[in-house]
Amino acid sequence: MKIAVFTANQPRHFSLIRRLANIAEEVVACQECYTLFPGHVADFYRKSDVMRLYFDFVRRAEEEVFEPISLLPRNVRVLSLRDGDINKLPVDTFLEFLSADFIVVFGATYLKGALCEALIARNAINIHMGVSPYYRGSGCNFWAMYDGNYDMVGATIHRLSAGLDSGSMLFHAFPEAADDDPWRHGMRAVAAAHKTLALAIASNELACMQPVGQDRSKQIRYTKTSEFTDEVAQAYLDDLPTSDKLKSVCKARDYEKFLRPRMA
Repeated sequence: MKIAVFTANQPRHFSLIRRLANIAEEVVACQECYTLFPGHVADFYRKSDVMRLYFDFVRRAEEEVFEPISLLPRNVRVLSLRDGDINKLPVDTFLEFLSADFIVVFGATYLKGALCEALIARNAINIHMGVSPYYRGSGCNFWAMYDGNYDMVGATIHRLSAGLDSGSMLFHAFPEAADDDPWRHGMRAVAAAHKTLALAIASNELACMQPVGQDRSKQIRYTKTSEFTDEVAQAYLDDLPTSDKLKSVCKARDYEKFLRPRMA
């Protein structure tokens, strides 16, 4: 089996590639590159004292949940690109990716144009870190936490679509239980998405799932990166959920709201 993945270059993205390499004979990975030190270096997010503090917490949690960045397995081939360049390249650049048995998108830039159309035609799967249709757009699990909807910190495995996070859904994934730490809770949602998707691919269950369209009337937030300001980040830092509150809300999660929920 050959799997293609379009992703980025943080530890969680390397972790997904490794997990897929464990179930496939061959993986071809397109990695878009960003700074490993958001908040300290101006890149996708601005450089500021607040962003530095916020992303130091994020990085610490990511290091606790995922392996450190290191060389990938021998059955992985990587195409490295600067973020944003992918949509400017001819679609023929990605013929090796389009010939894969499964195509996974996770943490890539917003794919557009001929490449997006080709991926949709190949039934590419997107890992959306957020629970659609309730939370769509950028930083969805942050906004679920910000809203106090800790039970909606999870992932949606859905078909890639031209609209952002709007494709037909296959299943939702959640951490097995709420973590004591809100930062780790978010990262464990990422790990749950990776594990449940890999299991569904390896068992061939994913190929048999009937996708279900999203009900837009259930949307709580549609967010853009520009909405994540210093003021918003500081407000969250000033009012972090307690361990007891986080666990009680997650324990009361109503699974009837979600599609084929998987826990890991």
